[in-house]
Amino acid sequence: MQGYQLTFFTEQDRRHDHQSIGEWLLEFARAHGAAGGTLLAGSEGIDHAGHVHSAHFFDLADQPLIVIVTLEQAACEKLMQALAQEEIDLAYVRTPIEFGRIGRSTAG
Repeated sequence: MQGYQLTFFTEQDRRHDHQSIGEWLLEFARAHGAAGGTLLAGSEGIDHAGHVHSAHFFDLADQPLIVIVTLEQAACEKLMQALAQEEIDLAYVRTPIEFGRIGRSTAG
């Protein structure tokens, strides 16, 4: 299949709709047609203004988070339009990709 990989960048301490923005974003993407997604915690990152964010031993609040989702083109447009209506500010990268599954299932 042809589609997009959306990569969103945020921080551990951000919240939206009463939950962690990373968890919220992953669920929001699933509800808007994402074929799959992953939430990753980073050890250090630089934001759009050049500020360094990092996970500290005693404080993970500033820890960078990455949410990566895979979507078909129509679902990507639907998700981006829905996100534009939310009161959030997210940095993202949209990359055209080919995706699918390969191999044999071991499930019965």
